[in-house]
Amino acid sequence: MTHCTDISLQSLFRAIAQAQHEDELRESVMAHLGDYFSARRWKLSFLDEFPAINDTMPKLMRLALSLEHNPVLRYLVQRHTAVHDEVVLPPGVWQTLCPRADHAHVMVGPIVTHGKLTGGLAFTRDRADAPFNADNLADLSALCLHFSSRLTVVRSPSTPASLGTDNLTPRETQIVELVAQGLTNRAIGAELWITENTVKQALKRIFRKLNVSSRAEMVAKLSGSIALG
Repeated sequence: MTHCTDISLQSLFRAIAQAQHEDELRESVMAHLGDYFSARRWKLSFLDEFPAINDTMPKLMRLALSLEHNPVLRYLVQRHTAVHDEVVLPPGVWQTLCPRADHAHVMVGPIVTHGKLTGGLAFTRDRADAPFNADNLADLSALCLHFSSRLTVVRSPSTPASLGTDNLTPRETQIVELVAQGLTNRAIGAELWITENTVKQALKRIFRKLNVSSRAEMVAKLSGSIALG
């Protein structure tokens, strides 16, 4: 299987576009991408988060961050395009460079901000899994475009802290509307393609913004200003 047939590429585009915070992209949206690519591990990373290479760090990490040793990372940095291990190496050779069983197949794609490579999306599969293929690369390239665009917005210090009614973001307004319809946090998460914990954290922010202490008080306070149900 090359990707999860229950998740469409278009639905992933929508999830990226609807994400209001970087944490949402890192957690719930990346988890959906991991499922889509049938990956064992996945991560959104930024170059400024990488530690400086030195002799005190574990050898495996030092080699993974080395452009000289890691041809997949080198390809990404030089070309700013999605790549998997069998694009730059013969089948099976990557496993001699990286002994980790859950990194037997790797695929990475670029995050570009203002014309510069600032990070990447990474996915890995186990030795028993099929390698990544050209279709996976094409999909990842498209997803990286959407991720790069959305991250530029949510990471920008000039982005307004509140965009909606009563100091709420559009996503927070959606959550309030669904609360008013009687949905639980879990049901709201399923409706909006976010985790239940993300809903809980959003409600905490909403409570602070509105100076309320309960869901009922929140709905009552906003019942006259937004379409509830």
